[in-house]
Amino acid sequence: MDNKDLYSILGVSKGASDAEIKSAYRNLAKQYHPDKFSNASESEKKNAEEKMKDVNHAYSVLSDKEKRANYDNYGSEDGPTGGFGSGFGGGFGGGFDDIFSNIFSAFGGGGRRSQSTRVDGDDITLNLVLTFKEAAFGCEKEININRTEECSECKGTGAKNGTSFTTCPKCGGSGQINTVQNTPFGQIRNTRVCDACRGTGKKITETCPKCGGKGYQKAKRSVKINVPAGVDNGQMMTYYNEGEAGRNGGRKGNLIIVLSVKGHEVFKRRGADLHIDFPITFTQAALGAKVDIPTLTDPVEYNIPEGTQSGTVFRIKGKGIKILKKEAYGDLYVTVNVETPKNLTPRQKELLNALNSSMLAGQNPKQKSFYDTLKKL
Repeated sequence: MDNKDLYSILGVSKGASDAEIKSAYRNLAKQYHPDKFSNASESEKKNAEEKMKDVNHAYSVLSDKEKRANYDNYGSEDGPTGGFGSGFGGGFGGGFDDIFSNIFSAFGGGGRRSQSTRVDGDDITLNLVLTFKEAAFGCEKEININRTEECSECKGTGAKNGTSFTTCPKCGGSGQINTVQNTPFGQIRNTRVCDACRGTGKKITETCPKCGGKGYQKAKRSVKINVPAGVDNGQMMTYYNEGEAGRNGGRKGNLIIVLSVKGHEVFKRRGADLHIDFPITFTQAALGAKVDIPTLTDPVEYNIPEGTQSGTVFRIKGKGIKILKKEAYGDLYVTVNVETPKNLTPRQKELLNALNSSMLAGQNPKQKSFYDTLKKL
């Protein structure tokens, strides 16, 4: 992951704003979400998982001002200590030091990044499915997650009681070993992780019985999710410090909840507005009528005016979805569809024919306009 360009992973330019980085992350989190690969092959699932890890890492760096500055300046979120240090001893400047450090790393010299460097925990991304009304009115959910946590007994040290360790005698507690190589250009000093303590600077004298010396354990946790009224499909909620444990004093990752909202049998949502198709009879359309329009709460009585045409849209203010983080609501748009009666009785047909015969010029203006236009062609 360290060799991959973090901006390229998110698909943004180096000068991208915080909002652009956040938007790119959201889109990629949706694209590689596990739910989208439930029916995929194992290789496709594995690839999506690796992609998501890269995306999470890139976002964790580029969304943090300090880490991003370090990455832009030094190629590592840890700053100069995460890249190659100085120490080229042949009279050359610092630029050559980086070149030769890279060369010797390629031949097994190793990098200078210590394993004791603070590493922040990864984010956990989960999908939460909501009903239409749960999204509209808000709700409380409890979800279960599996995450890596610092061992409670050894506090992440891996040593019994968190105290059964000594300073590593090989590196003196630095976690790094310095070596010197002679070259035609002079001596080059290289730094690698101490193999005796694996970069921690400590030697455990008695391992922690709870975690077996690992310092971290997998644990199941329940997290309460308070979903506010007005959330929509695809929106994300972030719970800070509820993700994977950090290492060596690093911060915990975040828990990112991606919301999936189910559709409704009657209402269609567009932002905070609701839309509904409402059938009315031929008689109601012609004569006008009072009807009860359904809403997400109680029905609203509405006057359908005389002569209403099929497809007419009426707006009922404030009967839509609550606008997120505001004490305001969208509107309800009602499209009326005039239903033509079927299976008429002889008497009904007689009455309709009598009605049709009694129609005066101008009572069907659309039909008249249509035929008038045809005559001119």
